[in-house]
Order: sequence, then C-alpha cells, then structure tokens
Amino acid sequence: MIAARLGAVRQWPRLQRPRPLSRQASSAPTRLDFQRIDAKWQKRWADADAASRAANPNPVEIDPTLPKRFILPMFPYPSGSLHLGHLRVYAIADVLARYARLQGYQVIHPMAWDAFGLPAENAAIEHGVDPAEWTRENIDKMRKQLKLMGGSWDWSREFMTCDSSFYRHTQNIFSALFRAGLAYQGTAVVNFDPVDNTVLANEQVDAEGRSWRSGAVVEKRRLKQWFLKITHDQESLLQGLGQLAKNGRWPERVTSMQRNWLGKSKGHEITFQIVSSIRHGHLQESRSTVQVFTTRLDTLFAAQFLALSLKHPLVQNLAKANVELRSFINDNSHSPPESTAGFCLPGVWAEAPLKDMDATKTDPSVRNAIPVYAAPYVLSDYAEGAVMGVPAHNSRDYAFWRRHMGEGAPVLNTIAPTLEAAASAPVYYRCDQTTPFLFKGYLTGAVPRRFRGLQSDKAAEEICHALSKSDYPAKPKDQFRLRDWLISRQRYWGTPIPIIHCNSCGPVLVPSDQLPVKLPELKPDQLREKKGNPLGEISDWVNVPCPQCHNPAKRETDTMDTFMCSSWYMFRFADPHNTLEPVSPDRADSTMPVDVYIGGVEHAILHLLYARFISRFMATSNIWPAGRDIKPVGEPFVKLISQGMVHGRTFSDPSTGRFFRPDEVDLTDPNNPRIKSTGETPNVSFEKMSKSKYNGVDPTKCIEKYGADATRAHILFQAPVTEILEWDEGRIVGMHRWFGKVWKIVDNARNSMWNDELEPAPEQVLDIEHSISKYEVDGFTDAEADLWLSAQSTIKAVTDALENTYSLNTLVSDLIKLTNAISAAKISSLSPGKTRDALGEKAVRTHIYFASTTILLRLMGPTVPALAEECWEYLFLPKPTGNPQQSQPVFSVSRTRNLDDPMPRTTGIFSLPTSRIKPSFPREDERVISKLSSRTHICAVQQNGKLRFVARIPFPPSHLNQNESTVDLIQWATQQIMETDEAKEYFGPKGLQKFGLVKKVVVAKGGKTVNFVTAKPTVR
Repeated sequence: MIAARLGAVRQWPRLQRPRPLSRQASSAPTRLDFQRIDAKWQKRWADADAASRAANPNPVEIDPTLPKRFILPMFPYPSGSLHLGHLRVYAIADVLARYARLQGYQVIHPMAWDAFGLPAENAAIEHGVDPAEWTRENIDKMRKQLKLMGGSWDWSREFMTCDSSFYRHTQNIFSALFRAGLAYQGTAVVNFDPVDNTVLANEQVDAEGRSWRSGAVVEKRRLKQWFLKITHDQESLLQGLGQLAKNGRWPERVTSMQRNWLGKSKGHEITFQIVSSIRHGHLQESRSTVQVFTTRLDTLFAAQFLALSLKHPLVQNLAKANVELRSFINDNSHSPPESTAGFCLPGVWAEAPLKDMDATKTDPSVRNAIPVYAAPYVLSDYAEGAVMGVPAHNSRDYAFWRRHMGEGAPVLNTIAPTLEAAASAPVYYRCDQTTPFLFKGYLTGAVPRRFRGLQSDKAAEEICHALSKSDYPAKPKDQFRLRDWLISRQRYWGTPIPIIHCNSCGPVLVPSDQLPVKLPELKPDQLREKKGNPLGEISDWVNVPCPQCHNPAKRETDTMDTFMCSSWYMFRFADPHNTLEPVSPDRADSTMPVDVYIGGVEHAILHLLYARFISRFMATSNIWPAGRDIKPVGEPFVKLISQGMVHGRTFSDPSTGRFFRPDEVDLTDPNNPRIKSTGETPNVSFEKMSKSKYNGVDPTKCIEKYGADATRAHILFQAPVTEILEWDEGRIVGMHRWFGKVWKIVDNARNSMWNDELEPAPEQVLDIEHSISKYEVDGFTDAEADLWLSAQSTIKAVTDALENTYSLNTLVSDLIKLTNAISAAKISSLSPGKTRDALGEKAVRTHIYFASTTILLRLMGPTVPALAEECWEYLFLPKPTGNPQQSQPVFSVSRTRNLDDPMPRTTGIFSLPTSRIKPSFPREDERVISKLSSRTHICAVQQNGKLRFVARIPFPPSHLNQNESTVDLIQWATQQIMETDEAKEYFGPKGLQKFGLVKKVVVAKGGKTVNFVTAKPTVR
C-alpha cells in the first residue's frame, strides 16, 4: 500500500495509483517557448470566458452575500498604442485581481475607454477623419495589445465614454446636479488655450501658465461658462483626506497635493475704512469699507498699503471715470501672479483698524492713512479680492512696496524673532537694508503699548479681542483656495451639455426622456481648418423648441470636459448595460467602492478630486445609498496605488547634448556603448520616454520577443511600484533563467512522484499541504524543515506584499528565493523498507518536494499566470502508457506539436475550488513557522580552524542566505553563539576579545560550523 510506504504520511488523502508504464517518460526540454505558452493559455482563458458568458446570461451580477474585490486601473485614453506605463499599471492590477480570485473573492476587474477629448478631434481636423471612427480603430488596436499581455479582464463590462449609451448617463448626472443647484452657468475670467481654442480648468494650467495639453501660454478671458459647485463640498472633501491617509490607504503625497489644492486657511476677516476724495467742482469726501482676509492678524500694525484686485468693485467703479486706470486694467488683465505692477488710486486712502489706539513711536499718518492700489497680484476670486500690504513680513508685499516706493522706502517693523530682539528693534528699516521677516515671533515697540512683547499667537488673540469692541469686529473665518469646477469646453468631441437656452425661460434642462442629446455627425470639411466649436454652425442641431414654453430656443453648444466622464465611470462597471439610469442603487451598493485603484500621481488634483466630489453626490442623492454608510461618506476608492513612471535609457552627445537614435549607437557591448560616427562614449541616462529622446519602448514588441510573463515579471521586479522604473530590457533574460529553473523543479517533482508511484489530483494539494504541516513537522529531516520553513515564510511574505505593502518587486525576489531553495533540495525516494532515520538530514522526501513545488506554482500564478498554469498542467499529467510524445508540454522547442493536439487536461490553478474559508491560494501556518524557526542544532565554534567548543544555536532564519557567509548571517550567528552558556563559560568577562583581533568570520553548513579567523591565536 502507498500509505504504508509513506510512513508518517498516512494522514494524506487517498491518492490514485497510476497506470503501469509501458516505457520511460522522456525528460523535459531545456528551452522554453514563451510565445507558445502565451498563445496556448490566452486562447484557453478566452474560450473559458466565452463559455462562462454563454452559461451565464447576466455575468455582471454580484452576489451581495459574498465578499467582493473591485480591482480597477485607471482606464486608458485610446491613443492607438499602449506604452510601458500602461503595461506597468495593468500588470499591477492583474496581479492583484488574480490573487483575489485565488483567495475566493468575487472579482470585478474590468476595462473601458476614456474616449472623448482633444486628440481625437485634432486628428479629425488634421486628417479629415471622423473622430468616432478614429477612436474606435484605436480601441480595437489597444484591445488586442491588452489581450497580448495576458490580463484577466472582464470584457463583459467594457464600454467607451464616447458611446451615447454611456454619455446619456453623464448627461443624467449633470441634470441631477443642475436640479440640486450644483451646476450653474456664470461669467468668469477663465483660462483660454489659444491653440486648442478652448477653456481650461485651473488644474489644467501648469506652474508656467501653459496648457497641460497643447503647451500654449494660457490667456485670461472673461466668458460665460458652466461650473459644478465643488466648493459646496470643500470642507467634507478636506476632512475625508484625513481618513484616506490613515494606515496608508492613500499615498501621503496624493493627500498632501489635494490638501494643498483645497487650500484651507484659518484666519480673520477684518474691515478697513476707505476714504475717497472726488472732485466735481469741489472736494467731496465719501466713506466705504473693504473686507480683508488675513491669516496673520499679528501683522495688522505693519500694514502700509491696501491692494485690491483689478475686478474689485471699488476699482471697477473708479475706472469708469479714470482713463489711466482703465488702461492699466486692460494692460495687466493677463499679468502673472508674481507681477509687481500696481496703480495707486488717486484720492483714495484706507484707515487701518484700531487707528485710535494709544500713541506710539510711529507717525500716526503712516499708521492710519495708507495708500490703496489696484494690483494684478491680488486674486479676484480668493477671499474678498483685497490684501493688506505688509512689506516687513510678506515677500510679495515687500517686492511690491519696494518697486513703488523706492529703495529707501521705510518698512514698518512690528515682529522680531526673539523677545530680546523685539525690545531693541527699530521702528523702521529701509527697503535696501533688510529682507522681510516671514515667521511668527514677538511684537516690537512699533505697535500700541498693550501688544508689545506678545508672542504672535497671543498677539492675534488680543488684537481680535480689541477689535471685538470696535465698530468693525474681526470675524474668524476659514478660507479655501479651491474654486468651482469649470466643465464647459468649446469643442465638438465631448459630451453635449443637456441644456436649452430660451429667451423667456432661461437655461432649461433637456427632459430625461429626450436624452441622450447626441452629437451630430460631421463631415470632414466641417472640422478641418475650423477653430473652436463647430456645433454652433449646425443650425438643425442648435435650433430647437424650448421644453417649457415651446418657443424657439437654442441648444447649449459647449461640451463637457472629459474629466466629467472619468469622475463617475467606476460606477458604470457595476451596471454597464442599464439603459434607464447610470447604475441601479442595488448594483452600486453591491459593487462600490473600488477596493484597489491604480494610476499615476499626476491625477491627484484633477481626476481623483473630481471623482471624490461626484461620488459624494451620488452617495447623498440615493444613486449609491450604501455610500452614505461608509467612512468617509461617499469615498469611491478604498486603497489607492500611485505607480511611478517608466523611464527609458537615452544616449546623448557629451559635447552638444543631442540625443542619438538607437541605430546611431554601437551596443555590441551593452556595458560600453559607443557613438558609431566618432567612437566616443555617449552620455547615458534614464529619462521620461519621448519620441524626441528616442527612448520609447513598444511593449508589444517586447512581449513578442520575450513573452508576456517574462515582461510582466521584469517590469514588476525592477523597482517598487511607487518609484520610477528605469527600463532595462537586457535584464529580462534573468526572468528566463528563473523560468527555466522552475521548469526543472516541476519536471523533477513529476518524475519523482511517478517513480514513487504517487499521483495526486490537483484538487488534493490543499489537503496534502495541511497534512504535512499537521502531522509530519516533528519528523522532518533538517533539509525538509529548511525547505518547508522557506515555503511557509514565502507564503507569508508574498501574501503580505499582495494584501498590505504592494511590494511586488520583493514578491518576485521572494519567489526566486523559494525557487532556489527547492532547486537545491536533494530528493530521496522512500523505497520499500526504507525508514525515516535512513534518509539522512540532507534528504527531502518526494512528497515534501512535490508539495513545496505546488506552493511555488500557486504563489507564481498571479504574477506569471501562463507559465504557472503550463507548469501546473505538466506537473499533474498522468503517467504515459504509450507514446511519451503525448506528455510533452507545448513549450518544448525541440518537440513542437500542433496546439490543437489532444492533451489530457487537469484542473488549472485558476480553476481550483476556492472560497474565503478555503482559498486555493496558499496560506501560511504560523504554528509551523514558529516551530521550525525555533529549531536548534549543534554548532562547532572554531578559531583558525581549531575547535574551541560546541554549543546549540537556532537554525538560521529562512530570509538569511545559508549558503555563504553574508554579513547578516555572520552577525546573526555570532550573536546566537555569544548568548549560549557554553560561550559565556569559554570567553568569560572578556567576551570575543579573548580571541584577539578577529579578521574574518566564516559561517559554514548553514551555521553548523562557525570559524573565527584571528590575527593571533590565543592559548587555552
């Protein structure tokens, strides 16, 4: 009986006896055909997906009683070709999705297309093609590329945002926002891209004032636009970031960027009185007030001027009668924020609050009557559009004051860094004698007596208290930098805004039963050479009756920003075929939120902020009822992974900096590139991939050359997912070497099991592993204990990487380490009559080796699925009874065969029975890890090769390299020895100093021998 021959393995599940051999099975090939592996399993997965769809008429239904995992990478814009950045984000997502399936989750891992936008329209203008046709062709190309990478996408949920079946619901959401008072049309100074002829949101303008898309210098224009009132939720959006930052749910970098963009400032609103002298044949004095927001109330007494935005009502009113002021406004309406231009308003002065405080050393005229300027550096849409100028304590105010008052202008100094400095500080500095002190400190003698010497925070409290007793008390106020979201664009290729403008009724929503408002089809000449939006020229589309009064009216010709589509698209995956609503509440509740969202950090203050706003709206408007119950309310993404960029290697001329094409560089020796024309060594660097630097990489060609699994594993292994990846294609061969070693392990395991007449079924592996851990640990040989501990520790490390840290680069390295551990094991067959004691401590029995191999393959499954499945199938092939050719895998280069040839099929890794209670992905046994980690063995302690004493120390931890004397292993072994009673008795109080100068420590035999090489041997 098999059970009798296995001795301690008697608890194994019942195994099948193989049929007797008619001839010996042939050995495995030495080379692997990775392209054929990919082709076979991609076809197998596609067939299984098609069969599943045929059997399940509603594949998108989620069972709300079972756990789910929604794994979503940011969907791509259909540019026509994937780049390595795409491959990286989709590889990460696919690994996590496959892992979740093996853990027994219902997995939503869909794909869609962010298909509206300027590139398609610009291509249509340039080439005279239909943007819809251009987009669909690109989607077809990219879908094929995605399938080549071996992703496990749920194509039953696929959609594209430019299809009216999708954007009708974008219009539905806009309509709901409009009815809720969160969508409105207003006139505003906006960012206008003169190249793309469209308006841009603030977030789409970079720090240099250029368009994020075209790179053109953005102009400021006053236009009527559509906005979403994101400021309505600014406080809740800010508070939600605190929860998202906990336990690393979202990267700190992203939450900081959003927090800064929201820009909450705590401060006070104070009132300055304005005195105006206007000559109409005689002097006439008038008084008014201006509200100013400040975060530094302690600097109030340092105010030396008041600056108003060019759009401030006071400035606009004075400009009506002042030609010079009107000219200044026109000339500076597009000035950058750092501009120091200003126009001193004639006959206008401001009186500072608390002007009647006790006399000080300061000239009251400077304190109480300060000039008022119109200045473009003051933002009209922030606070009240007014700033109190404090040259001594604000860099921008200082630059402005110095320009307008000259180098010798007095700077009123009211705060010093220390109490001592405050007591002796002069009242004034000259502009050319100082720089502004920007920090909090202590108030100087330049302020009223009651505030002198107070620390800034205390001074602010006292000033606020003093103002509360005046006619104009200070009001504590929170101010946000965030502005409402501008969504209208003057372009054709976008979602039409469902509004009809009526002279009598104003803007009216298109009735829901008339949605979608479809884009009209355009002829090529209607787009070619057109500037701006061609929709306004299509009279049949524009001219419609008003839905309310039925009088002639006109459609809104602006379309929505593409970020409107991406702000809610994740909900559509829950219910992609619903024609009545964006998503049914039941489907939204069972699917949302997204458990893991993967995408670039460049979307931190655009897409991610907008998506949070729209998701909150959907949660509070009964579209997503369960969203009200999660914390923070309505947050769409539980975990966010922001992957780093992929940089390519560039070669440039050391003299001119010109970038070379790859064919201009001799790469015969990759480590010593040469410029072909000169023989010189080029400068080599890794930079963001671009056509101008000739460092782009086509992932499709890479996959065709090396295989999808090798490319995936390499891109994950090269760098942590959040860091920049420096793509080095030459190192992919390392993945091939790993795969080759895995295959040899599988072949050894299979042949050894056959030789021992063992043939378990794939469904039995979980029971086999459990039986080994439960019943056999105490009877392990040293080698078996090392191998099983390595397997269990790797399970723990890989699971942690996939569940918590997302350190997929270390995941690959851990898999390689386990591969090496299995490869180094020496298999010993349990022949009849052979006892456990006869094995020797270096032996590993067949079933332990086999079980370790099945663990390795299932751990590999999410990362290299095709190779893992092929190895798994090969491992469980029945012992051949006829032509051994039938047992060869499809990746044998030396023995090619038709892929359609029949081959016995086994239950694959991703087809194993799985549940959250009993997942098919391995689970570590902490009891076994603890037990095996605490094993001890005899260690011979030597000095210069001579035995000094022996002691019992633990086996080295599995993460330490036991084959050579690494620094970590040496430190660990030395510490373990010195803690033993034998060492304390031998060394006495001198410790290791008894050995004299230790030059080297050699740890051999996994810690069973430790030799201290010393300069001068001691005598016992």
